[in-house]
Amino acid sequence: MKLYGQITLVTIYVLTLIMYLKTYYRTQQALQWWSYRQSLKLFLEASKIHEGLLQESFTIRRSLDLLAQDNLNLTINKVQEYLKQADNFHHALVQLSDRLFPTYIQDSLPLAIECLLEQWLTSNSHLCFHFDIPPYWRYEQAERSLIVLKSLEELLILTLPNISVPISIFISLKQQKNIGQLMVKITYPEPSTIIFSSYLRELEYLCKSFRFLTSGKCFYRKDDLSITCHFYW
Repeated sequence: MKLYGQITLVTIYVLTLIMYLKTYYRTQQALQWWSYRQSLKLFLEASKIHEGLLQESFTIRRSLDLLAQDNLNLTINKVQEYLKQADNFHHALVQLSDRLFPTYIQDSLPLAIECLLEQWLTSNSHLCFHFDIPPYWRYEQAERSLIVLKSLEELLILTLPNISVPISIFISLKQQKNIGQLMVKITYPEPSTIIFSSYLRELEYLCKSFRFLTSGKCFYRKDDLSITCHFYW
């Protein structure tokens, strides 16, 4: 009887250890996925700087050198060209700054979300966004707001196919007592546009990463024509 009890305890211990290791491994995979996604974005931003902004700055600098050497032949068109180059350079720097640390993230999560969605609307006219976002929000630490904003961005990247079909996105931001709630529902025009099953694993990683990084909750539900994701923190 005593031996049976010892065997039972060992079995429970082994099963508990196996469950712990499985949970640890899945969490590790999710965080590795999150880290990879963020590292990839930083790499792409660095590439844009090297291939775009640095070349633009060289062109502006060279133009100014030529202007200093031969300012008598300067025309109105040349002035406008240089001014346009400077404006484009300034605008690109502003966009880069917003991507690295989004506008309003320290002051207002609702405004930061609206700015993010404006960028999606500008480059994706076929998307139809509907909002239920309050004008005011509680004080939120910048790092927490950044996780929420980046999670929303990753969700949109994963669930919006790169095809020009009308897709409806409803986004709701609410607060119940001390809990922040972000709900995103994406409705597709037909089943064929639903994301492929390979992305479902990445959605799982997104949810696990959010839960770990915020000590909150995250889950999604997939229907025939829609995907709904809930974030709680």
